[in-house]
Amino acid sequence: AEDRAFARVVAAHDMPKALPEALLEGLAWDAQGRQYQTLSDVRAYSARVAAAVGAMMCVLMGVRDAGALARACDLGVAMQLTNIARDVGEDARAGRLYLPLDWLDQAGMEPTEFLTDPQAGRAVRRMVGRLLTEADRLYLRAEPGIRALPLRARTGIWAARFIYAAIGGRVRAQGLDSITQRARTGRARKLALIGRSALRTAGGTVMPQSAVLFAPPLDEVRWLVEAAARPAAWQGRTHALIDVLADLSRAESGLGAAARRA
Repeated sequence: AEDRAFARVVAAHDMPKALPEALLEGLAWDAQGRQYQTLSDVRAYSARVAAAVGAMMCVLMGVRDAGALARACDLGVAMQLTNIARDVGEDARAGRLYLPLDWLDQAGMEPTEFLTDPQAGRAVRRMVGRLLTEADRLYLRAEPGIRALPLRARTGIWAARFIYAAIGGRVRAQGLDSITQRARTGRARKLALIGRSALRTAGGTVMPQSAVLFAPPLDEVRWLVEAAARPAAWQGRTHALIDVLADLSRAESGLGAAARRA
């Protein structure tokens, strides 16, 4: 049933096969225990397990503009980098390592030794800080894309952006130690950030659009953007088709209800 439902979603929204395949590839990399040589390689992994999800969400919302898709991918990569920074110790104890291997090499650390006995030393804390700095850069780049989404979706996406960034803030507050403790945001903090998200949504309806929306995508996500993007005229025809399908569905439901009453 799940496969049939997903197939209907793919058909109705003309979702490119490259997007779910990217997510499956990222999951396969996890299953293989793959490690990543550089920060760019970590971003490439994040493109698959997180940016691809952002691109799929855009497609489901009917947003196929290349700029908006690029910013959605920025947000996905930022959130995944935050996850990695938060879970360094937990991942290591499970035999997983997402820190760039060249960073460990520069610090004179052997990956196998770190996985055997992860310690929150100065070098590892510095790596966690570098990941969070990159995530913060991408959170800011992603913001103009949120305003390109349908109004009803913006508060939820703003909340995801702020809550994940707050996790990074907690990691910093813990001295960048994500080995011996795991950063969390409490319920009250999340509610406050949701309120902030609603304000940003309301304010965004009157502010001019940022030129950052049109910045090129990260090299590691460019193929996702190119797979999902459509010209504006094509998007208009797609919206019309979706509206027609929705009208047909409602009409069928109405006929079925009428038949049952008869």
